[in-house]
Amino acid sequence: MSDSAKPLLIKRYASRRLYNTETSDYVTLEDIAGFIRAGREVQIVDLKSGDDLTRQYLLQIIAEHESRGENVLPLDVLTDLVRSYTSQAQSVVPQFLAMSFEMLRDGQSKIVENMARANPMAAMPGFEEMQRQQQAFMKTMMAGWPGIPAGTGSKNGEDDLDEIKKQLAELQQKLNKLNS
Repeated sequence: MSDSAKPLLIKRYASRRLYNTETSDYVTLEDIAGFIRAGREVQIVDLKSGDDLTRQYLLQIIAEHESRGENVLPLDVLTDLVRSYTSQAQSVVPQFLAMSFEMLRDGQSKIVENMARANPMAAMPGFEEMQRQQQAFMKTMMAGWPGIPAGTGSKNGEDDLDEIKKQLAELQQKLNKLNS
């Protein structure tokens, strides 16, 4: 198993400092969030007891982002999550959430794939603008998800858009040759 396939082991010391065992340095919650956004699995373990603290720290990362106004989870969802802890639904909620996110990841890759294919709707007036808006929306929504390139800022986003346009033009030329 390669290093990137194994979870990155982070050890929490008694002082609550977090230690990256690969790079032999201390890391912050923001560093850990960055590893995860880059597609890396992370495991956080208490050095003394050996307890797995990953869930606790991931929840803390989410809470910090939410408190900064980066609201990803709608209030209804948060309310339903709290309710699920006191009901019989508790056993169903984790599986439902896992399946929902899996479907979202699959759908995201299919949408990106479909947007890159030559499309008969391309002749429709305004199609290019609509496609550009869809691509920008998808990049914004999926920024930091595993498998999605990081750095969807303005310069990289423009470069990516130019590259996608170039690839679409090449695909259209190939299709035209096949149809001839």
